[in-house]
Amino acid sequence: MSQTSVNPCADCERMRHQVQSLQQQLLEQQQTVAALVEEIRQLKEQLAAKNKNSSTSSKPPSSDIVKPAHDPATPDSAPRQGGGQPGHPKHARVPFAPEELTAGSHTHRMTHCPNCQTPVVPANQLPRIVQQIEIVQPPLEISEHRALPYWCPHCCCVHFAALPGDVELGGLLGPRLMAFIAYLKGFCHASFSTIRIYLRDVLRIKVSRGLLNKVIAKVSAALEEPYEEILARLPGEAVLNVDETGHKDNGDRWWTWCFRASLYTLFKIDPRRSGDVLIEVLGREFQGVLGCDYYSAYRRYMREFSVTVQFCLAHFIRDVKFLMTLPNEQDRAYGQRLRDGLRRLFAVIHERDQLAAPVFQERLQVAREAILSAASQDVPNTKHSQNLAQRFAKHGAAYFAFITTPGVEPTNNLAEQAIRFVVIDRHVTQGTRGEVGRRWCERIWTVIATCAQRGRSVFEYLCAAVKAYCNDQPAPSLVANG
Repeated sequence: MSQTSVNPCADCERMRHQVQSLQQQLLEQQQTVAALVEEIRQLKEQLAAKNKNSSTSSKPPSSDIVKPAHDPATPDSAPRQGGGQPGHPKHARVPFAPEELTAGSHTHRMTHCPNCQTPVVPANQLPRIVQQIEIVQPPLEISEHRALPYWCPHCCCVHFAALPGDVELGGLLGPRLMAFIAYLKGFCHASFSTIRIYLRDVLRIKVSRGLLNKVIAKVSAALEEPYEEILARLPGEAVLNVDETGHKDNGDRWWTWCFRASLYTLFKIDPRRSGDVLIEVLGREFQGVLGCDYYSAYRRYMREFSVTVQFCLAHFIRDVKFLMTLPNEQDRAYGQRLRDGLRRLFAVIHERDQLAAPVFQERLQVAREAILSAASQDVPNTKHSQNLAQRFAKHGAAYFAFITTPGVEPTNNLAEQAIRFVVIDRHVTQGTRGEVGRRWCERIWTVIATCAQRGRSVFEYLCAAVKAYCNDQPAPSLVANG
C-alpha cells in the first residue's frame, strides 16, 4: 500500500501567503473604513453648516425658509378660534368727545315698527350711537396768494410784495403736504409712482415725478441740521450699540451703519465696512462702551484705541448652539457645558429685580467665572471648538463688560432691532442712485428711528421741520426735551 508524500514546508508557505494576503486585505479595508468615517464626519460638519439658521448663526429669521412642523394636536384639544380669547379683557376704542365731532351729530327717528308697521312711541332708553370717520372730498385746502406789484421811481422797476416763506419756497405744495409725501416715501417705503397714483386717485391732484423729487430734496435739506446735531453728539455717548448691513447704490455694494444711543439712533451710509468708519464717526478718543458683534472692524477699533467693548452674547450663544449640532461628540459636550453656563448667567440676569444690588453683582461674577472656566477646560482638538476657545481666551472679558458697567446690555439687540427697518426698505426700494438719495435715506431713517425711541410722531416732526425750513428758521431738534 503506497502513501502519498506530503511536503509540510510547501503547505506552511502557502498558508503564510494566505495570511499575508488576508492581512493586506484587512489593512486596506480598515483604511477604507477610516477614510469613509472621516468623509462622513466632514459631510456631517458641512451639513450642519448648511443647516445654520437664526438660532445657530447671525442669519436673520427671514432666512429660515423651512419652519419646523407644529406639534400634532391631541384628540382632546380643539383648535383655537380666531379673535379675542376667553379670559382676555375686551379692547374698545374710546368714543370721540362732542367737541371732536367736526361734522356734528345726526339724530335718526322712526314712526312705524319695521316689522308690523304699527306706529311707535319713544322708549325710555339711551340711543344706540355709532361714530363714523370719513374722508372729505377733496381732502385738500387750495389757496391762492397774490403778490401785488409796486413801482419804485428810484430803482425804476417793479417790485412784488413778499410772500410767506412756506408759500415762496413751497410753491405748489404746502409744508404739510410736502411732509406727507416725505412720510409716504420714507416711512411707508412708497415709490414715486405709487405716490403719484395716490395723489391722483385720493387727493385728486396730478404731480410729476420731477416735482416729487424736488419735494424730497427740500425735506432732506430741512433734516440736515437735526441730523448733523446728533452726528456730533455720538463721540460723547457713554454707551453706543453699533451694527451694519448691506446697501445698494447704483448696483454697487455699500454699507449702512447704525449707531443707537439711549435717546436717538443715527444711520450713516458708507462704501467701507471697516474700522475707518468708526474712527471717522466716533474719533480716536471715544470713552464710552461700544456694544457690537464680533466683526473685525470692531475688534480693530478696540485694539488700536483701547475702547471698551461689549461683544454680543446672543451671537456667542448661537455659535455655542452650532457646536451642539456637529457630529463630533466632544464638540457637542463642549457646547453643552458652555450653554449650561450661559443659561445660569441669564437666569441671574432675569432675577435682577428680585435681588439686592450686591447679591446680584456677586452672582453675576460667579456665573461669569463659570463660563470662562468652561470655555478653557477640556477643549476638543477640533476646528470649531478650538476657534471658540481661542476667541474666548483672547476677548472673553469683552463679553462681560455689562457686569461692571451700568447701562450696558449684554446683547446687541437694540442696534439689530433698529436696523430691521433699513433691511425692509432695502428689499422694497432696491437701494439708492447717488449721493442725494444716500443723504435722504440717512436723514429720514434717523428721524423715523429717533422719533420711535422718543415717542414722537414722525409726521408731525416732518411738518415742523419743513415749516421751519420754508421760513428760514432752525429746524426742531430731534433730541431736545419737550
